[in-house]
Amino acid sequence: MVPFIDLTREYAALQADMQQAVGGVLAGGRYILGPEVRAFERELAAYCDAAHGIGVASGTDALMIALKAVGVGPGDEVVVPAFTFVATAEVVTNLGATPVFADVDASRLALDPIDTARKLTPRTKAIVPVHLYGRPADMAALNDLAARHDLFVVEDAAQAVGATYRGRKAGALGHIACFSFFPTKNLGAYGDGGFITTNDAGLAERVQMLRAHGSREKYFHESGGWCSRLDEIQAAALRIKLRHLEAWTERRRALAARYLEELRGLPLTLPEEAADERAVYHVFTVRTPRRDELKKHLELAGIGSSVHYPLPLHRQPVYRDLTVTLAESERAAQEVLSIPLFAYLEDAEQDAVIASIRGFFDPLN
Repeated sequence: MVPFIDLTREYAALQADMQQAVGGVLAGGRYILGPEVRAFERELAAYCDAAHGIGVASGTDALMIALKAVGVGPGDEVVVPAFTFVATAEVVTNLGATPVFADVDASRLALDPIDTARKLTPRTKAIVPVHLYGRPADMAALNDLAARHDLFVVEDAAQAVGATYRGRKAGALGHIACFSFFPTKNLGAYGDGGFITTNDAGLAERVQMLRAHGSREKYFHESGGWCSRLDEIQAAALRIKLRHLEAWTERRRALAARYLEELRGLPLTLPEEAADERAVYHVFTVRTPRRDELKKHLELAGIGSSVHYPLPLHRQPVYRDLTVTLAESERAAQEVLSIPLFAYLEDAEQDAVIASIRGFFDPLN
């Protein structure tokens, strides 16, 4: 059996440090916005090459608060990719604005700058590039487009902590950026958690107010907001994990490099890394028109896999009133399959995955 991901292996490696860190928080009696959160905010912001970092309750909250901070509200439009997790568009809707779906490019499966340009209107307030699967979007083209039209760029870096584009880290590539600490992420909490980075002091102050009921000073509220705070216990755990993140990333990259080497030549589209990026491989996703057959084949061999994502956002029931056609997003949804890749995947397990995929395409191999 080869699991798609096994979080218990990570915990086993960190158990002693985790028990000490969490126990320290419990013994200290400070559970909300305490010293662990403040320290983690400094440490992760520095890791992302950002001046400011603010912890929030989830990646979805990070997106919503960041968009609110740049002024998105009723009557505005926000361009988002059609091929991603629903939260990217959901938060736009929840702010009373309208998500406008653009297609993704064929190589990175990230927001296509050409189609994004087609979707701009006088009501467009922001664009949200998603660094899908741990690979950065084409930020040079998207930032240039935003600058020419006076738009905010809100990075959805939920899957891309540690990724770089032209030598710069995800989280410092737009006006403001959002991360998720969902447990399966490369830097995952033991529950929900999220983070916002920015190099703009004004935006950082706005975010800090919005996460705390629109308050700069306790019991004095200058605007509407949310109760969205990263827990002190989660921050303590994430500080431990952050120390290991680079080693885990290098392990992911090594596993990805082996997949690329061993699966090249098969009738698969592989996530080949571009020269201007350092991918962190949140998932390793291949593409084939025979996706469902391959998934079943792996399942019968005891190998886990997952589809990220089976239905593009503009085809979701919640957005059923849309009539737009986005060919690359629709094609990707029919072809993508994520195969096992996590920092504690064993070499022998990867051998089994490679052998099974080869056997699927060439039973005589």
